[in-house]
Amino acid sequence: MKEIVILGAGYAGLRALHYLQAAKGDFHITLVDRNDYHYEATDLHEVAAGTQPKEKITYPIRDVVKDSVTTFVQATVEKIDRESQKIELENGNEISYDYLVVSLGFRSESFGIPGVEENALEMVDVPSAEKVYQHIVSQMKDYAKTKKAADLKIVVCGAGFTGIELLGALSDKRAAFAKIAGVDQERIELFCVEAVTRLLPMFDEKLADYGITSLRNWGVKFLTGKPIKAIKPGIVVYQNDKDTGATRELLANTIIWTTGVSGSHVMDVSNFSQKRGRVMVKGNLTDPDYSNVYIVGDVSAVMNKENNRPYPTTAQIALRMGEYAAKNILANLNGEKMDEFTFKSLGSVASIGNTHAFGVVGNSSVKGFPASFLKKIIMDRSLFETGGVKEVLSKGRFDLYH
Repeated sequence: MKEIVILGAGYAGLRALHYLQAAKGDFHITLVDRNDYHYEATDLHEVAAGTQPKEKITYPIRDVVKDSVTTFVQATVEKIDRESQKIELENGNEISYDYLVVSLGFRSESFGIPGVEENALEMVDVPSAEKVYQHIVSQMKDYAKTKKAADLKIVVCGAGFTGIELLGALSDKRAAFAKIAGVDQERIELFCVEAVTRLLPMFDEKLADYGITSLRNWGVKFLTGKPIKAIKPGIVVYQNDKDTGATRELLANTIIWTTGVSGSHVMDVSNFSQKRGRVMVKGNLTDPDYSNVYIVGDVSAVMNKENNRPYPTTAQIALRMGEYAAKNILANLNGEKMDEFTFKSLGSVASIGNTHAFGVVGNSSVKGFPASFLKKIIMDRSLFETGGVKEVLSKGRFDLYH
């Protein structure tokens, strides 16, 4: 009996698990994750802003594990030894494999900017997202007592997809924050500091401008073309003049870091050929050096041959990669071969609050409430592909009209 090990119960890992569990074959699956729950990573900004509780974006991993074919191990992966085909766990145990699916997820990337890890809040998992919300609430409570102006200022570092969605959710929550602080909601100041001036390059300029303009109209203050040079306690230091290098300081007691992510550190310590935790995989999503190791999701770099650049790491491509890896393993077990992995995006929609969104579905641009409606449909579909009907019914987004 062959042993298939899946590391990580994110989008790619659980999609691979679902496909393998539905197949019949002489194999056993071991699923390893540090948590006992799966979380919808694309919804972390809602937990961070407090617009959704963590329970809404999580469900127990055991809900989707078939004990007859799969063993779930809750543990943290320390290292992967591809030569001996063993996984070293933090608790000292080892797991052997014949086929391995590595889908270990992402971590925050500081790009070497001083003070980021010490003085900014990250948003990379459920605990860190909860910490953001708890921190904001504590600052609002502090303002009610001390009247410190910096308590009312929230800075989002980075205007990428995640940063924009977080700003939208924070805008939705502004009135609630103001009530805690005992001020008018206009006193809650939202800032976004970003190094580039052309925001959201995954969308055409007209669509991106719609999203940014909407946020500006709701009071978000954008500082674009302002590279961040350092994060000090309660201070964002940014370059204000490109020619002279002169800097300015923005005081705020809530600083949230969303400028970028890299793949799991396990890829580095395990001596994969990686850059920022991502491995440039072969056409069938396997490691360049070991054909029985599939690398998918946030730790995988897949080249888009149309523009000769890696595809962005999204839930959509992670789901497709997980399914492909499972199909390829089954083909190998049956002595068959598959064509190389291909991906065509069905579109991308960014939410800016619970009832506003913008993006592209198919070849059509969508914005406003219709886009918000479609975003929730997309979220429910993603939930179905990892958790099935049960999780959609209990965790799905059915507030489509409000």
